[in-house]
Amino acid sequence: MENLPKGFFYTLLLFLWVCAVTASVTYDHKAIIVNGQRRILISGSIHYPRSTPEMWPDLIQKAKDGGLDVIQTYVFWNGHEPSPGKYYFEDRYDLVKFIKVVQQAGLYLHLRIGPFVCAEWNFGGFPVWLKYVPGIAFRTDNEPFKAAMRNFTEKIVNMMKAEKLFQTQGGPIIMSQIENEFGPVEWEIGAPGKAYAQWAAQMAVGLDTGVPWIMCKQEDAPDPVINTCNGYYCENFTPNKEYKPKMWTENWSGWYTEFGGAVPRRPAEDMAFSVARFVQNGGSFVNYYMFHGGTNFDRTSGGPFIATSYDYDGLLDEYGLLNEPKWGHLRDLHKAIKLCEPALVSVDPTVTWPGQNLEVHVFKTSGTCAAFLGNYDTKSSAKVSFGNGKYDLPPWSISILPDCKTEVFNTARVGAQSSLQKMTAVNTAFDWQSYNEEPASSSEDDPLTAYALWEQVNITRDSTDYLWYMTDVNIDTNEGFIKRGQSPVLTVMSAGHALHVFINGQLSGTVYGGLEFPKLTFSDRVKLRIGNNKLSLLSIAVGLPNVGIHFETWNAGVLGPVTLNGLNEGTRDLSKQKWSYKIGLRGEALNLNTVSGSSSVEWVEGSLLAKKQPLTWYKTTFSTPAGNDPLALDMISMGKGQVWINGKSIGRHWPGYIARGGCGECSYAGTYTEKKCQTNCREPSQRWYHIPRSWLNPSGNYLVVFEEWGGDPSGISLVKRTTASVCSDIYEGQPTLKNRQMLASGKINRPKAHLWCPPGLKISQIKFASYGLPLGTCGNYREGSCHAHRSYDAPEKNCIGKQSCSVTVAAEVFGGDPCPGTAKKLSLEALCS
Repeated sequence: MENLPKGFFYTLLLFLWVCAVTASVTYDHKAIIVNGQRRILISGSIHYPRSTPEMWPDLIQKAKDGGLDVIQTYVFWNGHEPSPGKYYFEDRYDLVKFIKVVQQAGLYLHLRIGPFVCAEWNFGGFPVWLKYVPGIAFRTDNEPFKAAMRNFTEKIVNMMKAEKLFQTQGGPIIMSQIENEFGPVEWEIGAPGKAYAQWAAQMAVGLDTGVPWIMCKQEDAPDPVINTCNGYYCENFTPNKEYKPKMWTENWSGWYTEFGGAVPRRPAEDMAFSVARFVQNGGSFVNYYMFHGGTNFDRTSGGPFIATSYDYDGLLDEYGLLNEPKWGHLRDLHKAIKLCEPALVSVDPTVTWPGQNLEVHVFKTSGTCAAFLGNYDTKSSAKVSFGNGKYDLPPWSISILPDCKTEVFNTARVGAQSSLQKMTAVNTAFDWQSYNEEPASSSEDDPLTAYALWEQVNITRDSTDYLWYMTDVNIDTNEGFIKRGQSPVLTVMSAGHALHVFINGQLSGTVYGGLEFPKLTFSDRVKLRIGNNKLSLLSIAVGLPNVGIHFETWNAGVLGPVTLNGLNEGTRDLSKQKWSYKIGLRGEALNLNTVSGSSSVEWVEGSLLAKKQPLTWYKTTFSTPAGNDPLALDMISMGKGQVWINGKSIGRHWPGYIARGGCGECSYAGTYTEKKCQTNCREPSQRWYHIPRSWLNPSGNYLVVFEEWGGDPSGISLVKRTTASVCSDIYEGQPTLKNRQMLASGKINRPKAHLWCPPGLKISQIKFASYGLPLGTCGNYREGSCHAHRSYDAPEKNCIGKQSCSVTVAAEVFGGDPCPGTAKKLSLEALCS
């Protein structure tokens, strides 16, 4: 050190000072400011436990390729602290590893600590033990709750600091969130809620992270915390102080799937429209919830009745594949917005209204100009004169002009490729073995007994979905129903969520609730014999509530009354007689989901294999198919239960719950809700269940299914998710994105239809081609009233045998104009093999 030049120390000090000055995150009314630069930030939610660590790099790279600047994730308290003071940060819960993968990709991270997350996650992310802390009340001005919440929040913040993951330390975290959508709850509970919100904000700011904190759906978020918007549309949202930026933390890409519900889809055009409208109204941060939804592995889905799939119609599907055209259309939107960024962050817009349902926003400085031309009519197109040009705007759309002259993007004109995914059976025959679990029944030495009906979670502590309620029913020889031949009626009232009724070891009936009505009632005639009868009720939870006022007080299980009607005495109330309880299933206690545990019972196969029997365990082994295609189980022949692969739970299956709802035509135009554009009506809410490839061995994979209702395992198959066909739908004269040099030179390229197959596949057939006025959408195109008879020539010449290709959309390419004076388009569908 003594031999170093004196100037070295001054240079080092200057370097450290510059780093300290530039490594900062602040904000003003226009935007988040990172290292002194205002940014229009595009973000997407990817929840680390809903995928595997092996999937993270690919998911995050696809997010970056799609134009994202930021990855957003919740922090899942119940995954990290399953018991008080016992922490877990491994495998899918390795939060630090996930953040470092984001950092390696060159993206920022928004850390939503909460620690209440909602997220359709079991118990809203709270550990179940928290419910039993003496004197606790969730999410209010309650000292036991605040102490526990502070401890966990500090744990996470200190971990991030130790790993130098905040942006001010050189890491990727540019924002954090405390609490989550608390505003509506605060409004309901009043003063204690308001005091709690103020406390939470002050507690978070006091942790000195060096980056801003936000509170979403929290109108009274105190300074310096930024209040933000969640919803399908947020263009009219205004921060509670004029010096805070306009931020959208959840732009819902679709909606969650519930068992018993149809699968929601949100059109790409409407999503693009919502983002463009938000940005033109001064928005500078927008996050897609979800960019990749993933899978509710284990028993992590909440609700209750939230499906195992958390696809959410995100920009990447549940398996991590591109959800086209949504991914590509929004990628193009992001490019257009970035071209406008210098103007957007420099000045507020000038707004004019050239006609009914028309609106023009212009951002103009001495050196930049960007314009957004909007048509809010849901039925009619419009022509807008702006500057020296005229622009055609489809219904419910916004055109973006990064130089106030050249239209490079319209939210309703999808230039990105579409694709249809299919599930293809793998040639893997399963040789099943079965084991029948006998219904539990009461006995003299039962350790858990009471002259009362107990609440389910209080007993199980959510260690299992299952709790047996068992009692004896004695019938005298002189009971009149025996002579009449008319069985008495058993009525069981339960707080939910599903219930199997067994009399003397035989299934007498099954009932189950739903997301909107989890409570249920069983009421039916039951066969009873003279003397002692064993009544066994298997109560089944389907995830704990994840949202609501004081949801820690909500109940599950058989709370009664339980009555027997039709006896000589009239109605017998069984509720207060002696009940025995058994937590979980025998198969769970024996670990039948593992190879080592399976040897503890005798399994049968062949002609003795149990089929359509309740409470049945099935096991088999299989080899992993070659390739990299995502894998899943087709469970169409089964009813309800759980599935494990090599001892790891891939979640609850329930294909027996058929989706209700209204499915039909879907127009992108007009306000979207989760009841619009539904699919899967009158089909299983979820048929396929994701198997991560990283969970598999080359051979000898151990697959276990527990079936509650009774199914036929011979109908289960292993499938791979592949691309069935790819499509392109391009209008003649449709604008395409250009770089700054092309914009400056004024060059306009004729639009091209692009097709590409996944890596390793090539275009084998042009299934459909029509230049003119084709009808339909990808997968069901048909010729319209105008069709060029040489529509197939160029696509077949340019594309067959290639992994990717393009076709210019111009009349001369297809042998001339089939209908002069009419705006035409080219629709293509190609098969990949």
